[in-house]
Amino acid sequence: MHISKRILIFSFLCFATLAQAAEYKAPRGPDGVHPDLNGIWQAINEAHFDLEIHMASAAMQLRDGPQGPVPTKNVLPMGAVGSVPPSLGVVVGGKIPYKPEALAKKQENKKNWADLDPEVKCYLPGVPRATYMPYPFQIFQGENSLFIAYQYAGAVRDIFSEDPGPAPVDSWMGQSVASWDGDTLVLTVTGLNPQTWLDRAGSHHTEQMQVVERYTPTGPNHLQYEATITDPEVFTEPWKISMPLYRRMEPDAQLLDFKCVEFVEELLYGKWRRHPLD
Repeated sequence: MHISKRILIFSFLCFATLAQAAEYKAPRGPDGVHPDLNGIWQAINEAHFDLEIHMASAAMQLRDGPQGPVPTKNVLPMGAVGSVPPSLGVVVGGKIPYKPEALAKKQENKKNWADLDPEVKCYLPGVPRATYMPYPFQIFQGENSLFIAYQYAGAVRDIFSEDPGPAPVDSWMGQSVASWDGDTLVLTVTGLNPQTWLDRAGSHHTEQMQVVERYTPTGPNHLQYEATITDPEVFTEPWKISMPLYRRMEPDAQLLDFKCVEFVEELLYGKWRRHPLD
């Protein structure tokens, strides 16, 4: 299917989802005013690999082979586990509006994915990446409080209900301030550590990035998620991603312990052993 047609289909689906959201009236939350967003949610898409439209490939890192591109030596043993599935993308409009020099850095990041991606080292994923990683997260909503916990790496966000001013220091998950636009929860996120990536394809940002997230109930078990990303150092204009989030429906659904730091200690520090492993 031609890429322009894929973008048209994606835009139509977004419009249809928003139309459905306009008709749905969610149950009220603990404050009796705003919709109840409590629950365990998860994205089901390929944005984790690459936010943009992309075809399947043998790996994120490729080199020239005898019959075409093949995985680089360090990811070759991963086989199909290291491959990249295809996706229609979640970027509204299809392409991230990179500045030329920022696009070159993104492409260099992708060529060195296994060495540079902070996910490989179990660093906290940042926003918005934490939302569409292939792991659940939980929204805790009280009368005057919001908290989001992520299964991956035990990441959390304690969300301000009133703007405290600029973040005192940049952090992996940033500073989030909540407001409401009708039944849509709006989170404005600043103070993000520039070391985080937006996907495995090397999409990056600086400390100037601001993310405005929107969570809109579209049905009893669905949220429509949007994030508008602004970073004048990297992008020529603000741009947006859009996707549905699905409620985990298992009767015993819960976040489990996935503090993966201990799983990468050998990768990060093994060379400093008195007798390093092969």
